[in-house]
Amino acid sequence: QVQLVESGGGLVRPGGSLRLSCTASQFTLDYYAIGWFRQAPGKEREGISCIGSSDGSSDGSTNYTNSVKGRFTISRDNANNTIYLQMNSLKPEDTAVYYCATDFWAVSCQQLRSPNYWGQGTQVTVSS
Repeated sequence: QVQLVESGGGLVRPGGSLRLSCTASQFTLDYYAIGWFRQAPGKEREGISCIGSSDGSSDGSTNYTNSVKGRFTISRDNANNTIYLQMNSLKPEDTAVYYCATDFWAVSCQQLRSPNYWGQGTQVTVSS
C-alpha cells in the first residue's frame, strides 16, 4: 500500500522556523508533482505549495500561495525520496495540520488538480 508520511511539525514561537518532510513508500517521488496543503481548525483545506517532477518530464517549477510566498520554500532530496517544506518567519495564522499529497500521475503542478494520495498530516502550532 502506498503511503505518504509527513514529519517535522511542532510548536514554534512566532518568527521561528520549521522544516517539514514528506516521504513515500513504494513510489519514487521525483517522478511526480507533489503538493503541500494545510487545514486550520474550522477552515477549509488549502494548497500552499507545489513542486513539479525532477526527472525531466516537467520543468520542475514550484509555486506558492500568496500567504506563504517569500517565507516558505519547497524542495526535493531525490537521494532520500523526500520533499521538504522549509517554513521561516512563521506566524500564528500558519497554525494548521500540514499534508503532502499527490496523484502519482501529474508531473507538473498545473496537472495536480485532485490529489488522491495523502499523508496523515503533521501539526504545526505557532504560538508564544
